[in-house]
Amino acid sequence: MDAIFKALNDPARRALLDSLRAKDGQSLMELEEQLDMTRFGVMKHLKVLEDANLIVPRKVGRFKYHYLNALPLQEVIDRWVEPLLARPAARAMADLKTKLENKMPNKPDFVMQTFIRCTQDALWDALTTADAHNEFVFVSSDCRRDSNALTYYSTDGEQLLICTETKLTPKTRIDSTFEPYWAGPDVPLKKSEFAYIIEPQGDACKLTLEHYNIPAGQEGVADGWSRTISSLKTWLETGKSVKFPYPQAEGA
Repeated sequence: MDAIFKALNDPARRALLDSLRAKDGQSLMELEEQLDMTRFGVMKHLKVLEDANLIVPRKVGRFKYHYLNALPLQEVIDRWVEPLLARPAARAMADLKTKLENKMPNKPDFVMQTFIRCTQDALWDALTTADAHNEFVFVSSDCRRDSNALTYYSTDGEQLLICTETKLTPKTRIDSTFEPYWAGPDVPLKKSEFAYIIEPQGDACKLTLEHYNIPAGQEGVADGWSRTISSLKTWLETGKSVKFPYPQAEGA
């Protein structure tokens, strides 16, 4: 937590985070143009943000792109801010995203990363077992597996989402498509693609989420992911099923 507050205690670093929130996946050159300082100065600020895990860099060819990582901030909110709000836990649902097969582009639309104190086996099982998803996915109370597809249902039995695994690298990486049905069973929204990447880190695991080909209008999926992954982390570390849904709209 100290690294997060230190990183936020500078207007230039907050400006960089605001810029990445408005447009994720920017290069050093793009970010440099927005600040009145040298390239070296911008690089120093980016390093502080990276050390605090508030941004995640991804190198593609000769360029390095920077992504806002909302998970650490979400964990701060869940720990201190959310209990003060004390709102009814009945938050709608967010858009996610996923497209087709093994043709993921090199550059993701956004990246999230967190560290979970658990074994590699436990994290892999949580991400691939339908019953486990019922413990941390706030979108659904009923997840079922059919072959390589995980389907999520509402309490009324309505189909909400289908995630189809397209490639599995055992205990290391899961590539999937994401097919939402928020608008109803007869109106599927456009697919997108995402990948879970698991890296053992001593007695913990680093979990990275990369999302690709997000259709226009589904940009809000990032917030849904941060809530889902925060819930996953809490469940694996405490054994208690916790879900962080959206706040209920005023008057609802």
